[in-house]
Amino acid sequence: MCSLTTPSGHRWDGTPTTPRRLRSLRVAADSPSRLLRTAQAQRCRDCGNRIDWYTRSHGRPVGLHPQELDAAAVPVSCRWHVDSGIAHAAGDGTRWCRIPHSVLCPAREPTELLTPQLAELRRRLAVGTRRLLDSGALTPPSPSDPPAAEVPVCRPARPVLQILYGRYLAARPVDDIQCVAQTRLRHRCPHRILAPDAPAGVWRLMPATAARGQLALSAADMAVYDLTHVPYAEQLRWRTQRCPSHAGTSAAPDLTLADWEVFDPLFHHQHIHARLPATAQGRRERP
Repeated sequence: MCSLTTPSGHRWDGTPTTPRRLRSLRVAADSPSRLLRTAQAQRCRDCGNRIDWYTRSHGRPVGLHPQELDAAAVPVSCRWHVDSGIAHAAGDGTRWCRIPHSVLCPAREPTELLTPQLAELRRRLAVGTRRLLDSGALTPPSPSDPPAAEVPVCRPARPVLQILYGRYLAARPVDDIQCVAQTRLRHRCPHRILAPDAPAGVWRLMPATAARGQLALSAADMAVYDLTHVPYAEQLRWRTQRCPSHAGTSAAPDLTLADWEVFDPLFHHQHIHARLPATAQGRRERP
């Protein structure tokens, strides 16, 4: 039996039944950061507490404590503020500021003399870390693991890539670098930027010269995944860390920060390898 009455658009108590229209997240055209802030909360690998990742003015990420703190309780050297999605290492003149998580992380030794308020906050974070450890939700890195230099290098865990005549240190192996774009379902794209139908790079032994006029290191050659021979559009796609489906798509924002670090042979000397990897991540070619 079907009802002959048409729905009135209101419930029995008079409240409307019209569903609330959901608004999609968008990135403003004039925003200096293309990241969606809703996706940048992660957990510290060492203590398990929450971190909010922000981009600095020079493009490098920084992890900040998620809550604002009274600026009077934070040393001047530890005060940060966020403006238009960009984190700046200074106060903004208000009575509130942000603080890097590294200053409060209970798994690290304090690098600054903590005020009583920060010491109490660090103690609460340590309690949270202990709860995660007791429940098995956090597994800290074991200090007994052998250093990376003692393990035979067949597949670099953090390879060095040469893109647009600049060298970058990746956060994971070449064939595991994931696209950073957002899909229509508001998830991170699951595809890898090393696509089978796209031009691949070449593993080469290249001189381990330092950058920005620094002196060369003692190592003569180092393994580099070279992409300078592929078209410019492909190199730009790698630099923006996007798969072929999201290459050049301005409508799809970045859901997370790109994994690149500007390679500095003095700071990243532990990732310099003098042999070509035995892997299928592109061809191997000696100079």
